[in-house]
Amino acid sequence: MNSKITPYLDSTEGKSKQVEHMFDTISEKYDLLNNIITFRMDKSWRRKVLKIVSECHPHHILDVATGTGDMAILLGKTQAENIIGVDISKGMLKIANEKISANKLDGRIHTEVQHAESLSFADCSFDIVNISYGVRNFENLEKGLGEMYRVMQSDGTIVILETSVPSNKLIKFGYLLYTEHLMPRIARIFSKDKNAYAYLSKSAINFPSGNKFLKILEESGFIKVKAYPQLFGAATIYVGKKQ
Repeated sequence: MNSKITPYLDSTEGKSKQVEHMFDTISEKYDLLNNIITFRMDKSWRRKVLKIVSECHPHHILDVATGTGDMAILLGKTQAENIIGVDISKGMLKIANEKISANKLDGRIHTEVQHAESLSFADCSFDIVNISYGVRNFENLEKGLGEMYRVMQSDGTIVILETSVPSNKLIKFGYLLYTEHLMPRIARIFSKDKNAYAYLSKSAINFPSGNKFLKILEESGFIKVKAYPQLFGAATIYVGKKQ
């Protein structure tokens, strides 16, 4: 699902390899651009994710598509003994590791280069699996969700923060205007990869959100799924449990 939307239309590589290359290319500017494009509102949304995770009193956390490590570092505020951040981009993980060291969290947080759709961890390894702004980049959404379900402990919790499209027509119009036209133009000022933010814009708009994504989560085995829209639905936090 959503696998046909890729960063480089003229590439013969699969979506995952293209996404890996894209994030390697934009890794140095990613944090700056993310702050500009979201007007720093993503920091508020991430704090809400932290609150949800903290209330679960986790011991072992997996942060999928950890990127430059912001969410993994924030999750360091929980009492979890072990936090693992995985990503397919070595460029993004290089920056994540620098941040982790700067925050003196090397003993609790470590990173690994891994593909979200073929995780190396044993079944039932984590009581929390988190992914922020990553599921829309999966080549096979159902396979990625299945892997996250597999590595979760029984009664474990999945927390997903992802972009979504507002349902209100007026707000949706403004959202689409910004996401389709203004966001890629802003990104081009800072990024040498012109395709990257055009892809991120298009993938955000076309990703199944709200009730559609809740249904996909249920079909992947998750129960008690809930959606918490942010900023009129410009982003959504999804929470579910493993049976």
